[in-house]
Amino acid sequence: MRNIQPPPDVILSIPVDLPIPLDDGACEHLENMLMLNVSLWSTDDQKINLSCLSGWNVIFCYPMTGRPGFAIPEGWVQIPGAAGCTPQACSYRDSHTELKRNGVGVYGISAQTSEAQKEASNRLGLPYPLLSDTDHSFSAALKLPLLEVNGLKLIKRLTLILKDGVIKKCFYPVFPPDKNAVEVIAWLAENQT
Repeated sequence: MRNIQPPPDVILSIPVDLPIPLDDGACEHLENMLMLNVSLWSTDDQKINLSCLSGWNVIFCYPMTGRPGFAIPEGWVQIPGAAGCTPQACSYRDSHTELKRNGVGVYGISAQTSEAQKEASNRLGLPYPLLSDTDHSFSAALKLPLLEVNGLKLIKRLTLILKDGVIKKCFYPVFPPDKNAVEVIAWLAENQT
């Protein structure tokens, strides 16, 4: 069993002056869409095909988590919707027991490598898998909005709620990122049947 307490140097809050991302309409096509047949490597060293997931599942997409010893892109905090990935991932960690008790699976997706995601998963004590979309097969198939920074193509922050492979709800933009899990739990409480 993983230790679910982060080390004391992990920042779990977001800056008060974090810029708010605007809804550019880039995710309007997603609700009621059938999840496409795409498999991604997980931090559990398994290929997961999200179209094959049954029941209720939450998939939160995020640009990238910071990594000790690696610099984040210059101006990261000033880019609307960029910063806050670690607090978001930790909010799902802290809500995981409640989501699991209600039969809801949780997956995080970024364009980071599996190696970078495994480091984050271990460091943050995440009890759910992170999935790597380094080749952008998932983001391209769903036509997800991307953020380009310093030559990196990163998935913009959004959250999908699936039931039996159909996207029932899309949260976009997600702000503040550290409150996303609470927002998702509230939506599920009203809509999960």
